[in-house]
Amino acid sequence: MATTAPIAVDESTFESEVLNADKPVLVDFWAPWCGPCRLVSPVVESIGDKHGEKMSVAKVNTDENQQLAMRYSIFSIPTLIVFQNGREAARLVGYMPQEVMEERLSQFLT
Repeated sequence: MATTAPIAVDESTFESEVLNADKPVLVDFWAPWCGPCRLVSPVVESIGDKHGEKMSVAKVNTDENQQLAMRYSIFSIPTLIVFQNGREAARLVGYMPQEVMEERLSQFLT
């Protein structure tokens, strides 16, 4: 079982790590000052640990990567976007328990 910690991506690595990935990538758009982001972070990490062979996990600090946040219309954080084959395939906004998140992501985890 592949255990994968979230990789930090920025404007320079987003294309290679996310858009050109060979499997779906769950990208957590977050910021250090965001309380709900701190709540969702362990859930995202757990998804990476549990489902790393099917889905990669990445994090984008929106404070440091405002161009990416604008490109993907991130208006509130945390916003989680699943990218598959270089395109946005699903979007989750706000905190949710792990069971709910896994249910919403189930099509990518099977």
